[in-house]
Amino acid sequence: MFMRILRGMTRTYPSDHLLQQGDILRSAPLARPTPCYFPPERIRLKCPPTLRLMQVFTMDLTAEIERNVSQALAEDIGTGDLTVSLLAATQAATATVISREKAVLCGVQWFEATFRQLSPQADIRWFAQDGDIVGPGQKLCEIIGPARALLTAERTALNFVQLLSAVATRTRLYVDAVAKTGAVILDTRKTLPGLRVSQKYAVKCGGGTNHRLGLYDGILIKENHIIAAGGIEPALRTARKIAPPGVFIQIEVETLDDLRSALDAGAKLVLLDNFNLDRMCEAVILNARLTNRAAALEASGGITLDNVRAVAETGVDRISVGSLTKDIKAVDLSMRFSSGG
Repeated sequence: MFMRILRGMTRTYPSDHLLQQGDILRSAPLARPTPCYFPPERIRLKCPPTLRLMQVFTMDLTAEIERNVSQALAEDIGTGDLTVSLLAATQAATATVISREKAVLCGVQWFEATFRQLSPQADIRWFAQDGDIVGPGQKLCEIIGPARALLTAERTALNFVQLLSAVATRTRLYVDAVAKTGAVILDTRKTLPGLRVSQKYAVKCGGGTNHRLGLYDGILIKENHIIAAGGIEPALRTARKIAPPGVFIQIEVETLDDLRSALDAGAKLVLLDNFNLDRMCEAVILNARLTNRAAALEASGGITLDNVRAVAETGVDRISVGSLTKDIKAVDLSMRFSSGG
């Protein structure tokens, strides 16, 4: 009966649901850390400190941005921009960036750093900030500076904003799709090489939650780890011995029997790998019966915009979505130039 009720509650959301709803958030960007709370209408676990840590983006981005931008400019410019030699070194220009579609803006700092590295005197005035929803035809910023620097920086600067805005926009779609269910949307390590921190920042701007940054700040015990360790219980026991203070331990299960074993062994964070909706519902019931929901359950595998609402309504606590950072289409932006400063 419980599962039938849950399935009856599900409904599909169109791909533009986020932005239809999200326009009311224009003055409230989501670049802030996502609060760790659970609605009172649902019986949910208290949020342990290790889970709270994963929901706050605390890394100093300055060094990461400079590294990203330096590498991108070196890749693009190489031994020098040949075409800008058509312009006088003293020529000034003004450029305006326009959005051609609705999106969640992200990447302002990367954009600014690109121009700053080529021309510290470039002046940029923003009309929107990270986390804001922007619409087609909207002016995002205006840049005034040396024409050569503006033209050389154009492609690299736009690449960062188009990519990161795409991640933030995709994330907001998922976040809006599970609104008021209590489930949180998480990213994964399926990121573009060299851009993991920037993409995870974009997930936060879209209202999502960061999972571990890498293999060094969390323990995720998967099938092959379990086999090599001799089973679920010994894997968890060893993980507790080796885990540094404050590092979370998560274990992946593929069956309800595996889930029972993990919960009996004291698992506090469990990843349900490719569970269907019925099995997710059964997992939630089992967790409630065995631990009074002391463990957090995370759904993973096969999550799409079409089914994420149904997944959230099974009662899982977390939903990880690899497509937030790996299956994205760049947001359409354009930069328009005019001569003179």
